[in-house]
Amino acid sequence: MVGQITRRESLAIAGTALAALTVPVAAQSAKSIKIGFSMALSGGLAGGGKAALLAYQLWAEDVNARGGLLGRQVELVFYDDQSNPSAVPAIYTKLLDVDKVDLLLSGYATVPTAAAMPIVIQRKKLFLSLFALATNDEFNYDRYFQLQPNGPDAKHELSKGFFQIAASLQPKPRTVALVGADAEYSNIALQGARDNAKEAGLKIVYDRTYPPNQVDFAPIVRSIKSADPDVLFIASYPIDSAGMISSIHEVGFGARLVGGGMIGLQFAALKQKLGPMLNNVVCYDLYVPEPTMKFPGIEEFLIRYRERAGQAGVDPLGIYIPPFAYSEVQILEAAIKATNSIDDGKLADYIGKTTFQTVAGDIKFGARGEWAEPRVLYVQYRGIVGNDVDQFKQAGKQVILYPPRFKSGEVQGPFQPIVR
Repeated sequence: MVGQITRRESLAIAGTALAALTVPVAAQSAKSIKIGFSMALSGGLAGGGKAALLAYQLWAEDVNARGGLLGRQVELVFYDDQSNPSAVPAIYTKLLDVDKVDLLLSGYATVPTAAAMPIVIQRKKLFLSLFALATNDEFNYDRYFQLQPNGPDAKHELSKGFFQIAASLQPKPRTVALVGADAEYSNIALQGARDNAKEAGLKIVYDRTYPPNQVDFAPIVRSIKSADPDVLFIASYPIDSAGMISSIHEVGFGARLVGGGMIGLQFAALKQKLGPMLNNVVCYDLYVPEPTMKFPGIEEFLIRYRERAGQAGVDPLGIYIPPFAYSEVQILEAAIKATNSIDDGKLADYIGKTTFQTVAGDIKFGARGEWAEPRVLYVQYRGIVGNDVDQFKQAGKQVILYPPRFKSGEVQGPFQPIVR
C-alpha cells in the first residue's frame, strides 16, 4: 500500500519532473468543460479508484444527455497515478498547464489527495476530494471539500461509534487491544481510537503497529490473544483486513467485540473471500442496503452502476465508494447551475454554505470542508452463509448499530472464531 506523506514531502514532490502518464480517455472540443483528476487505476488503491471512475463516467453521461452544463458538454480528463503519490503533482501540473482543465477533483484516498494539495492551493483551485482522512486539518484550505462523512473531527469520529457500542455492552468490557498498519490512515485512526478508548473507560492492554508490507498476521493475533483483551480495534488496509480476519479464525481468538476501522471489508471481493468469517465482526462503513438508508435516487444509481460493473471490471456491489463519488459530482453540477459559473471562488463560496441533496443523502459541509454532521456507520455482519456476493445486496446482512438515527438492529455477540 501507499505509505505516509507529510506536507513537507508533498511540497518536495511537487517540484519533481513530469512522470510518465497514461492517455486520457476522451479528447473533445475546446468548448467542453474539462474536469481533471488523477485516479488510481493500477496499484494498491485501484479497486476503489476504478469504482470511483465508473461513477464519474455515469454522471458525465447523464449530464451530457441533458445537454451538458452552461450549454457545454462535460469532458473528463484523467491519468493513472498508479497509487503512487510521487506521480500526483506532475499529473495535476499537466492537467492545468497542458490540458487546460477548468475544474479539478482529487484522486481516491488520503495520500494522493495530500500530494496534490500544494499545487491546488498555489493555483487557488476548488478541490473536491474523495475519501481523504483529515487531509485538510493541516492545510486548512478554504476551497477544499471532502466526500467522506467523517465530520470536522475525523480522527476521533472514525472510531467513536465502535467505542460507544463497546461501552453499551453488559457487563461492561474493561480492556481493549489496538492494532494497525504503520501507515497514514491507520496511524490517524489509532490516534483517535486511543482517546475514544480512554473516554469509554477501557484499559489499553495492547497497542502496536505492523509494517505496511506485513503478510503473516498470525503472530500478531497470537500476541493480541496473549493480552486477553475484551475488545479488539483494528485499523487496517484491505490486504491487512483480510489477513487479520483469517488469522483471528486460524488462531482461535475470541472477544466481546472485534472489528473497527477495517478498510476492505466494504468491497465485494473481500466480502466474498471471507464469507462466514465475517459473522459478528463490527466494522465501519458508509452506506449499506438497510431500510433506514433509502435515499432518493440511490437504488436507481446502484442498478445502473451494477449493469456496467462487470464490463468495467470493478466492484460488483458498489455500495462503498460509488455513491459518494457520484454525489461529489452531483454537488459540482448543482453549484455550477446555481452560480451559472465555473469560477473556482464562486463555486467554493456556494458549496460552503449550501445543503445538497444527493444519492448518498443530504450533505452540508462544515469546518475544513468536512461534513458538518458526521455519518460514519458501524455495522455488524450477520447470517453470512457461503461466499455468494449477492447476499450482501440484502437487508439484514450488515445491520447498522450506529449512529442511532440509522440504527437497524442491536449488537450481538460475543465474537467467536469458526471452529475448524
